[in-house]
Amino acid sequence: MSTREDQLLQTVGKLADSLVDDFDVVELLQVLVDECALIFDATAAGILLADPSGVLEVIVSTSERSEFVGLMQLRAGEGPCVEAVATGRVVSVEDLSHVTDRWPKFAADASRSGFSSVHAIPMRIRATIIGSLNLFSDHTGKLNDDDATAARTLADIATISILQQRLVEETHVAQGQLQRALNSRVLIEQAKGYVAQSRGIDTDAAFQLVRDHARATQTRLGLVATEIVAGRLTL
Repeated sequence: MSTREDQLLQTVGKLADSLVDDFDVVELLQVLVDECALIFDATAAGILLADPSGVLEVIVSTSERSEFVGLMQLRAGEGPCVEAVATGRVVSVEDLSHVTDRWPKFAADASRSGFSSVHAIPMRIRATIIGSLNLFSDHTGKLNDDDATAARTLADIATISILQQRLVEETHVAQGQLQRALNSRVLIEQAKGYVAQSRGIDTDAAFQLVRDHARATQTRLGLVATEIVAGRLTL
């Protein structure tokens, strides 16, 4: 059975493999949340990214539950994931039942989510913060120092990848990549809805079908979603 160190090294390798000349940001971040959920024994994981105007959006998640909590925080304007982006610090909540005074609006919604703890790791390089990597668990407990360090390392790799500037060093390059990621996410959400409705299944199962097809055909997730939405591909 793989050790934690083996899993971390394999994940670093997967992230590195994703960095082709014209890499897909959504694909890269989906790999990150999928692997983090396994490495850190999280029930689910998701990422919030800021668009070019600074508005946070849920860009990837491992389940509808984690995406729902991310959206709840955006609606409430508060919560551990939002705070991690605002402060640039890891925000670990080991028991969500104890945050009513700190984040009253978020606490009211989170009590219905089924999760018991949330840990948010900022995606930052020096003073630049572009989002947060968020881990959700069905059991209470804090994020220990070793796990926090490992999660920060993976988040840093993804952040550097997004902000890398191969030919120029102007900020608009990174902003353009983030905007393309957000546009791609919209198409993926639409494709999930199409597949769920046509197959009579829930959106998690629909997303799995879309991802399986993308992997089997070695096609970018965004391109598969585009074909589904356009009616040129039926799963």
